[in-house]
Amino acid sequence: MFRFVHAADIHLDSPLRGIESYRDAPAEQIRMAARRAFDNLVELAIDEEVAFVLIAGDLYDGDWKDYNTGIYFVNRMGRLRDAGIPVFLVSGNHDAASQITRALHLPDNVTLHSHRRCETRILSQHGVAIHGQSFSSKAVTDDLTRNYPQGDPALFNIGLLHTSLNGRPGHEAYAPCSLDSLRSKGYQYWALGHVHQREEICRDPWVVFPGNIQGRHIRETGRKGCTLVTVEEGRVTQVEARDLDVLRWTLCRVEANRCDRPEFLLEQIRERFEEERERAGGRPLALRLTLEGATPLHRQLHQDGSHWQEEFRALAAGLGDVWIEKILLRTRKELKAEEDWEEDSPLASLWKSVQSCHFESSRLVDIVPEFERLRSKLPTELLSDGDPFSPGKEDLETLREDVRELLMARMHAGGSRAN
Repeated sequence: MFRFVHAADIHLDSPLRGIESYRDAPAEQIRMAARRAFDNLVELAIDEEVAFVLIAGDLYDGDWKDYNTGIYFVNRMGRLRDAGIPVFLVSGNHDAASQITRALHLPDNVTLHSHRRCETRILSQHGVAIHGQSFSSKAVTDDLTRNYPQGDPALFNIGLLHTSLNGRPGHEAYAPCSLDSLRSKGYQYWALGHVHQREEICRDPWVVFPGNIQGRHIRETGRKGCTLVTVEEGRVTQVEARDLDVLRWTLCRVEANRCDRPEFLLEQIRERFEEERERAGGRPLALRLTLEGATPLHRQLHQDGSHWQEEFRALAAGLGDVWIEKILLRTRKELKAEEDWEEDSPLASLWKSVQSCHFESSRLVDIVPEFERLRSKLPTELLSDGDPFSPGKEDLETLREDVRELLMARMHAGGSRAN
């Protein structure tokens, strides 16, 4: 019997550009989270006395700012060497061969699989064959599994691969392949990387995305960690998800339907914050608060939004390690807005114009051409994690709702003063 750890998408020292622009953001805590999560990975491997560790790509996040990133990694690999634990890794799109050449000399317990061909490493003491091929460039569009050999029936075969498989939302289609092509190799376990959400694709054989070890922004919510695998008599007997993250991102939705007084709403939000803290197991929380539902407080929330934002942030601050990344108001009135004005009034006409506004395009540059000039001046790294000028039709419809509610609040305020 032996165990091994399967991890991927470490993204050491990810630059997290723009985090300083977030109000009160614990920037340094967020920046160091990937290192601390990786420390947890090393500790887990040592505590569980695993036979080896697999890293399925994107160890780094691109070119290093300086050599401290490499020195940190070499130091942690030295700890595993002292514990007698070898490490096998392939490079992914973020740390392809063109960038890895800057790496420091690795300890002798670390094997980086070649990007020129698939390499097989045999661990005879455990009867294991580890097959893997690294990325040769930042964008590999070929099916790398074609280069992987057939599994040796006398060994426990592991395929180490950075891939989008047959495609995953939010991830580039790198090294695409099919589940059938993986099965055809006769391996007992496929250790995949690239997809940041944990997913068990198949159990015969085991095909697993462990997800990344630490969420880096609000699009990477929930538990993050690695996979601990137990093998007995040549077959997988247990696959465990182990949490490694030290800071958790979460979407916190609060239904305001039953809240007719401000103190009731604040109490409900506080309770939801505490629930999220408990779910995160005491980890610091970075959350996005969304208020939803029909409520008598709707107009008040939109009319004095800055005051309410301060109230919500104060609630989070009072709980300790809770930071609000963003606050979204998605509430609505209990009655239809059209009933507030006469049908032929100017306010009713303005309201109908806003209500009928729809975005056929999903690009801001198509709606407001001046944005194209601004976009062309932005450095490419700011566009690498999603184009802010192509947010998608759903996001633009959300923007429309925000504008509509703001106009509603202002029109109500103006109408009240006129009366």
